Amino acid sequence: MNIFLAQQNYHIGNFEANTNKIINAIRNAKAQNADLIVFSELCVCGYPPRDFLEFDDFIAQSMAAIDRIKAEADTIGVLVGAPSRNPKPEGKDLFNSAYFLYEKEIKNIISKTLLPTYDIFDEYRYFEPAITWNVIHFKGKKLAVTICEDIWDICDNPLYRIKPMDMLMVQHPDIMINLSASPFDYIHAAARKNMIALNVERYGLPILYCNTVGSQTEIIFDGGSIAMDAQQNIIAELPYFEESLQCIEWTDSEGLKVKNYTPIQHIISEKISTNFDYSLGIDLIYSALLLGIKDYFRKMGFAKAIVASSGGIDSAVVLALACEALGSENVHALLMPSQFSTDHSVSDAEHLSKNLNNKYDIIPIKPVFDTYEQALSPVFSGLPFDVTEENLQSRIRGAMVMAMSNKFGSILLNTSNKSELSTGYGTLYGDMAGGLGVLGDLYKMQVYALAKHINRHGAIIPQNIIDKAPSAELRPDQKDSDSLPDYSLLDPILFQYIERRQGPKEIIAMGYDETLVLRILRLVNMNEYKRNQFCPIIRVSPKAFGVGRRMPIVGKYLS
Repeated sequence: MNIFLAQQNYHIGNFEANTNKIINAIRNAKAQNADLIVFSELCVCGYPPRDFLEFDDFIAQSMAAIDRIKAEADTIGVLVGAPSRNPKPEGKDLFNSAYFLYEKEIKNIISKTLLPTYDIFDEYRYFEPAITWNVIHFKGKKLAVTICEDIWDICDNPLYRIKPMDMLMVQHPDIMINLSASPFDYIHAAARKNMIALNVERYGLPILYCNTVGSQTEIIFDGGSIAMDAQQNIIAELPYFEESLQCIEWTDSEGLKVKNYTPIQHIISEKISTNFDYSLGIDLIYSALLLGIKDYFRKMGFAKAIVASSGGIDSAVVLALACEALGSENVHALLMPSQFSTDHSVSDAEHLSKNLNNKYDIIPIKPVFDTYEQALSPVFSGLPFDVTEENLQSRIRGAMVMAMSNKFGSILLNTSNKSELSTGYGTLYGDMAGGLGVLGDLYKMQVYALAKHINRHGAIIPQNIIDKAPSAELRPDQKDSDSLPDYSLLDPILFQYIERRQGPKEIIAMGYDETLVLRILRLVNMNEYKRNQFCPIIRVSPKAFGVGRRMPIVGKYLS
């Protein structure tokens, strides 16, 4: 039996494009004598559809797409993911389902049992869990079809919850097939492989695991679909961050095999350390950020980006990523020096744009700042220069770069990093403005590691940008370290609190200074209101700011 895995990039709600893509893959597979083709979870509508699922018209369009796909499933079996209606009056209206199409008919509908409600997921908001489990009979074989998390819970606690594969095993299936939408973070690929291997070990069956690929606003899906034989050998692993169509041959005598398979060369991090490792998974993070930028622009219908280029490390990395993702001709840098900017900040930013061959303009902000000061002088008279004037400069820059965005139809890429967002070291409506947060899930030390990765084949980011002390340059001789602990101290504590969810007592017990820990955690907690107003952030870590981290703005937690 020839079984194809179709790892594709879908657009949420774009039924025409999604359906055409699915049909093209089916026709391609049929031309290669395929018996069965497997797509990913909710591929017809795109994942995650969220509250689109509450619109009857959305479900109707999904069902119409199934009818179109069904017409192509004549001599080939097709497994596609889409919502289905719950025919019973009790429970929620929808299931998260896999449709088995063959002979131009819907032969089976298999629904998901274990609905995730953690981190970025809230499937139980929309779907009813399955309560029946049946194998699919196809060409003399029994297919145990599951959806994503249905194979993630393989613990032996019978009181915890139902294991769909346990229920299917009583029907003596020949192979496991899983339709998935498993998101990227820099350790998740290793966890995914381990989970697949544990299922193979437990059930003694080969598995075909089809994951989606592509970016859906903040969530990246990295692909990496897998065929694993009954001896836990990876027979095929599809590319990361790319679409792919792969044929797997399945025979009784030889099991799973594939022709011309080249193993994936990515270095996959095996596990998240209990200590902060700022270089972990940087090559994967780089690829994820490029895909996140590309898909955000493509799926939103935009082509051009603008970046506020300061001569600092964060804006340099964002500018380099944007030029790689969108093409240098589509990226505009705006340099906005103030009276506090150093000469090298401007020259470094110019040097960077010349290396990248992107357009840039220089607009000094001192004349505008002077006008603001004069306008405010009747109420500010006699008061000292403080954070008010610092923030005013940032907001002038924000207004200017947004004006450029409006005038030329560009998307402003935000350059704030996770260390800054964690501690509130940013100005609302100033440097926190933007349509997409590129570095908002990377700590400052990771940004430096990413700059090194960008320069791996030659100096793109000037060395002076990497070497100089970080500064907002909003007052004379300002350094980040004037307001924040050194990033080498700050980032590991933030990592323990945010990624590992360790409280102050646990972090202090690790040997960190108590005063420092309490200061940092207080900064994180008191600045939730700022992050609540921030743009979407490309998610690359196991715990990113945004939909996956829901903290109360007015909460108090420091005990």
